[in-house]
Amino acid sequence: MNYLGLHASVRQFGDGPAHHGRITKRGRSDARHLLVEAAWQTVRSPGPLRAFYERIKARRGAHVGAVAVARKLAVLIWHMLSKEEDYAWGRPTLLGRKMRKMELAAGAEARRGQRGTAYDYNHPALRRADRAVVEHDEQVWQRRSMFWL
Repeated sequence: MNYLGLHASVRQFGDGPAHHGRITKRGRSDARHLLVEAAWQTVRSPGPLRAFYERIKARRGAHVGAVAVARKLAVLIWHMLSKEEDYAWGRPTLLGRKMRKMELAAGAEARRGQRGTAYDYNHPALRRADRAVVEHDEQVWQRRSMFWL
């Protein structure tokens, strides 16, 4: 996270205790800005990252919580890219719709009359069920984070 400047500064002199301060802000300010903006959008929808944000916000405030989520997003992105894995807490119907939209924008031919993964997003019942799973995961994370306080 040194590249993004999202890590906490640490000052320690001799054998004394280490002092952990604010983020260093050394590194790419535009990337840091985009990650914080993505964090604000992330905490608006249910999931484990919103549960993490709520825990930090209760102790340190909303802006510190958003920066903490931005750092967590950067770590998640790095792990997903290095291990070539998908995000485990994603919503399948929403992901299918977004992927199909990107395919069409990239020039894929339209499949008229065929139901693909993006079709599920058009049904409110399936969308609600998808969101309920993510909300349940968020509640599990909130209960788990009660032990960390």
